[in-house]
Amino acid sequence: MPQSRNRKKTVYTPPPAKAEPKPNPSWWAPVMVGLMVFGLVWVVVTYILGARYPIPGIGNWNLAIGFGIMLAGFGMTMRWR
Repeated sequence: MPQSRNRKKTVYTPPPAKAEPKPNPSWWAPVMVGLMVFGLVWVVVTYILGARYPIPGIGNWNLAIGFGIMLAGFGMTMRWR
């Protein structure tokens, strides 16, 4: 009966380790929280003053602006380390 050849197996080499991400700058967290609070204040002012302010003349678009500002703050939380 014929013998099978020995197959040479390559030695496993693990992939190189990923570099750790850099920490955020010191201004990141205050700006993030500030945007969320500012957006909340914008929405509250819009509701209290009947959509006449903070920007007069655009009506309920003030709500969209306030929620957009808050969304920018919440978006920054995704990159916070």
